[in-house]
Formats: sequence, structure tokens, C-alpha cells
Amino acid sequence: MPILQPIVNIAELLYQKGITDVVISPGSRSAPLTMAVARHPGLKTRVVADERSAGFVALGMAMQSRRTVAVICTSGSAVYNLAPAVAEAYFQEMPLLLLTADRPHEWLHQQDGQTMAQAGVFGTHVKRSFDLPADYGHADYRWFIERSVNEAINLTGLAPAGPVHINVPLREPFYPAEGETITFEPVRVIETLPVMQQLSPEVWHRLLDEWDDTECKLIVVGQIPYDLALLAVLHKISEELGVPIVGELVGNIGHNELFISHSDTLLGNPDGGFLESLRPELLITLGGSLLTRNLKTFLRQYPVKGPHWHISPAVDRVVDPFRSLTTMVPMAPLPFLEKLFADIDYQRFRQGDDDSDESFEFRERWQQADRQATRIVQQSLAESAFTDWTATQAIMDSLPTDSILHLANSMPVRYANLCGLPADRQVAVSANRGVSGIDGCLSTAVGAALQTDKLVTVLIGDVAFFYDRNALWHAQLPPNLRIVLLNNHAGHIFRIIDGPNRQPELAEFFETEQPLTARRTAEDAQIEYRFADNQGDLETALVGFFELSERAILLEIKTDKLVNEREFGVYKERVKGL
Repeated sequence: MPILQPIVNIAELLYQKGITDVVISPGSRSAPLTMAVARHPGLKTRVVADERSAGFVALGMAMQSRRTVAVICTSGSAVYNLAPAVAEAYFQEMPLLLLTADRPHEWLHQQDGQTMAQAGVFGTHVKRSFDLPADYGHADYRWFIERSVNEAINLTGLAPAGPVHINVPLREPFYPAEGETITFEPVRVIETLPVMQQLSPEVWHRLLDEWDDTECKLIVVGQIPYDLALLAVLHKISEELGVPIVGELVGNIGHNELFISHSDTLLGNPDGGFLESLRPELLITLGGSLLTRNLKTFLRQYPVKGPHWHISPAVDRVVDPFRSLTTMVPMAPLPFLEKLFADIDYQRFRQGDDDSDESFEFRERWQQADRQATRIVQQSLAESAFTDWTATQAIMDSLPTDSILHLANSMPVRYANLCGLPADRQVAVSANRGVSGIDGCLSTAVGAALQTDKLVTVLIGDVAFFYDRNALWHAQLPPNLRIVLLNNHAGHIFRIIDGPNRQPELAEFFETEQPLTARRTAEDAQIEYRFADNQGDLETALVGFFELSERAILLEIKTDKLVNEREFGVYKERVKGL
């Protein structure tokens, strides 16, 4: 196999560049890549047969480790199965390196099996695509491969992080001859240093002037990884400067005495005068997308009266979802907010100034509304029959401190956001809110659990669960995984949101009615199975559920979709009466 030595060297280059995790979907055309990484002593490989699931497993691993994870698959339609995870990684800015085996390009359209146009197959949903040569006779080809792989790996981690594709055409023979060994040659490592993002004194003074010229300031946190240091500086800004901090569960904004964490409920108030009173004069946004419609609608219908800063190390695109942006600040949120607070605090000390009463009155206005919204949520839960929402609250109340929660899209992420989590519980929350699809939510949680010893819980609905069952078709299913399945035997969200719930086609064309349970899926995956369809049984099922065990555990919670619809309707009527 000496002719494929440049491909073998890719494994060494992965290792030298700091990549340690590789997810592999089996195939023949990809055999040289697979054998190279499997035999490399510094690389940890995991085999996931379903390419769609493999992509999301890798995504979950990258979300947990914040490091690039490589994915290998064979040629043909197998490559397309990576596309949903690639799109999610792209919009969530997660680093993946996609190594797709291919036939040499001259065989395209020649009726050869597993052959399609793979170069550039992921389009604009990768940061860049590389297409390697199939022949290595000239030294320039080897130089090009080594240079391209270096560049591709560097790109995955440079802001904004994201997926990068390397298409690898391979000629036979794929397999070493008898007695032939694979050796890893020295490789050249090319490092690309990140741009040092630091604002000039002139820019800082301009921003501080804008801060001083406004009274009612608001910070809105979108989806962002759990970061204690970031939460600490946000707490100081709110407490000492009188700035309301508005966020959601996917932004890891938990319940405390300061943060606004029930914005979706409080902004459901139809009183225009009340909403106008919450309108800021300076808006600072950070993180990714927002989950709740009411918060997004408020920021669009009641735009900031003055400047709007968006804080992000990536400024390759203008991010202006609320149509009010004035300044893209090219810094990571933590160092920016730390310096902002330090400068303002020092300025207050030198001038002997305190923040105006108006600033703290604005924060209190938001906090009072948040407290009232909290009472609405608590009343709705206390007076409700057994539903997906009450079951979610029971799960949230039981989550262990310093654990990890993955939320599947559709209603589970929304129910969990309504419930919220106490900030002092220190539960790190993740969700696939880049593209927000239901495909791959379970696989993503599996990937996260593979990267940590902490307990990883995934809350998932029935349609998302059964759509992604192949996540459990995995020889290395981690024992620290806890799956909570909310099974109402339908696409429950379409009975909750306005529009489809009023249409005669609701049951047939919008809901996904199905009679399935997860019992046999759990048996096939050889994981423990528990079941509950009422509050008492749920309390029993939760006994020991989050304790350490030798295998993963799946808890299926059965509810009635019509009861879910009715009780959520009661909550929405209460919100209208705020």
C-alpha cells in the first residue's frame, strides 16, 4: 500500500494538529482512511454505522469538547447523509472535519457504483471544501495534500468555527498486502494563529460614550455554551450597573434574583404600553439565535431607541435579526464584558458617580414582570393534569448538580425553557438550535456523553426519538446517558402553535401519529427501560434514575396529546391576562 502513503499520513497530521477523536462509518472505498486512523496509537475512533447519526454524534462530541472532531465515510449517497449534521454544525459554529472517500473523478457518469459528484457537495454549509488528487506520483501532489489538510484543520477552529470538507478520491488497491505494515511518516505542521481581537482606545471611548449617553440598557443572551465566568460578569453588570440580563435556557441563563428568564411568558402580555416601557435605549446582544417567538417579536416591534451592539469574535457576516444593529464588536463576549465592566466601574470610582435611578428602575420593571410571569408558570403547573409539561418540570427538578442537559427540538426545548433551572444547580444546557431540526437530537446527546464522565440527560419527543433511533445502534453507547422520552404518539407541537391547530388537515398532514413505544428499542440497544404514564409512576421511575449505572437508561413518559393541548391552552389564556 505504499502508493497510498499520503493518505496514511493524514492520520498522523490529524494527531499532530491536536485532533484526537474520529467517528467512522464503515465502507470499502474509505478503507485506507479508516485503517490509517484505526491503527494510529494517538487517535480514538468510534464506529457509527448510520452516517446521518455519525455526523450528529461527532457534532455532540465537538459541542462538549469544543475541539475539532473528524468524520470518515465512504463514497456515494453515504456522503449526503452527513448533510443535516453539517448544516447544524455550520450555523452553530461547531468544528467538524469531514473526510469523504470518493472514486477518481474520471469515473463519474461511467455507470460505476457508489459514484456521484462529491466535490463541493455540502455547498455553502461548510467553511470550505478541498478536493485531493487521486494520484501521488509527483512531489507537488504530496505537498498539495499536506498543505490542504493543514489548512482545512486550521479553518475548522478559526472564528467562526465550523465544518470543513475534504473529499478524498482513492484508487484501488485499498488494503495492505499480506505482511505489509502501515507506517506513519513525519509530517509538516502548518499553524495559523488567530487574529488578536482587541479594540483601539478610540473605539473603546466611543462605546463608553454611547453607554454614558443612555439610561435604559438591556443585554440579551442567545444560545451560548455554559460559562461560569461569563455568568459571573453578567451578574455583576446587572447587580452593580442596573442592567437587566434577558436570556433563555439554551443561553444557560438560569433562575436567580437578577436575570430575566421567563421572557417568553412576560412578553406575551398584549398591552402595548407595558411593552413600550420595556424598550431599551442601548441593546447589547451576544450568543447565537433566540428560542422564543415572543422575545424575538418584542425586539423587532419595539426596537432599541439608540445603539445596538452585537458582540461576536466572528464578523464575517452582519448579524441583524432585530433590524436595529449599529455596531458589530469583534470580540468574544467574556473579555469584552469584563473590560466593559472594569472600565465603567473605574470611571464611576474616579468621578464618584453612581448609576442613575432610572437605570435601576428599568431593571426593576423587567424583574417585576419576570416575577409575575414566574407566578403564571407556577400556577399553570400546579393546577395542571399530567402532561408533557408537568413531566418536564419533574425532570428539571431532579437533574443532578453539575450535569449536562441536551434538549431536543420541537416542544421539549420549549417546555424546558418554560420550566427553567436554578442558576446554582450549574447544569450546562445544549440544543441543536443552529438549524433547529429534530433529526439528530438523540445522536448529538450520545456524542456529548462519549466526551465526558458527567451525566448527560436528553429530553426528547417521540417523533424526534423514533426518527433518530439509530443513535442507539452503537457499540459504544455510554453508561452516563439518560434518555427521557415524552411520547404523546403525535407531533404535539402542531396542536400548540397557532395556525395548524385550526386546520382540518391537522391530524393527517401535520401531526405524525404513531402507536410505537420505546420498549423494544431499549431492549435492542441493551439499555435499561422505565415507563410512566402518571405522576405517581413518574416519581417512582425517577428513583435512582440519575445515579451512576453500568448502562444507559431510557425513561418513556406517555401522555395524552389532547390533555397537553387543553392544559397549554389554559396557560396561554393566563398569559393574555397579564
